[in-house]
Amino acid sequence: MSRHTRFRAALLGLLVTLPLPAGAVDAPYEERLYRLGEVLGSLHYLRNLCGETGSLWREQMEALVAAEDPSPEKRARLVASFNRGYRSNSEIHMNCTEAVAAAIARYMKEGEQLTHETVITFGN
Repeated sequence: MSRHTRFRAALLGLLVTLPLPAGAVDAPYEERLYRLGEVLGSLHYLRNLCGETGSLWREQMEALVAAEDPSPEKRARLVASFNRGYRSNSEIHMNCTEAVAAAIARYMKEGEQLTHETVITFGN
């Protein structure tokens, strides 16, 4: 199974197993979700830079936001984390290079680890 497939499977597992807090209570895994949003934004930019077409990583972020059903403030923070990952990479990388390929691999690994560890720690 490819890292891409494992990451998507882990993310799907995260979406269906996290207990959703009610109201304004911060979820104990919230900071992990913001970092995951940043990773997804980074992957969206970098993988498209290297020839991937489509919006898979944006769609994964939209699914994450939909599953969380956050307050408007938390939704804005999640979206901002995705945008931060996208923008920070777009300011640095203009071409698909070996360094970009290495960054993609690191983000894929981090995203997979974040989702897996979050499910293990906080899943139902």
